[in-house]
Amino acid sequence: MNKKKKNNRIKLDTVRSVNNNIRSSVRKLNPILKSIVGKKVDVAIRELQFSAKRITKEIRKTVSSAVANAENNNQYDIDKLIVKEAYCGKKIIMKRFRPRAKGRAAPILKPYSSITIILSEIKQMESHGSKS
Repeated sequence: MNKKKKNNRIKLDTVRSVNNNIRSSVRKLNPILKSIVGKKVDVAIRELQFSAKRITKEIRKTVSSAVANAENNNQYDIDKLIVKEAYCGKKIIMKRFRPRAKGRAAPILKPYSSITIILSEIKQMESHGSKS
């Protein structure tokens, strides 16, 4: 029962977006996702925009979707959003075969992944000092 309350509290503080069936392996996605964790949303989107990797377009789309969810569903301020978590998981693997020499066949594995981006709003403490 205590665990359920904790999960509800986490859902109130955060916004998430999931992108399923991305045509890339988890091994290629993990370094990109680790690089944007803890950064402000606009900095993360800018880094993804100028990256040379092909898959960053899909990650950028997922981050933008999470920002839209935060703005429209929860009325968060976009300037205060940071990427709290970013992780990926395995989905299906399409298996194809390529003919090789002497009647053999070599497998070709085409993996798919899912990306989950969790955003959080920064709570800034206001100083109670006197203004001069």
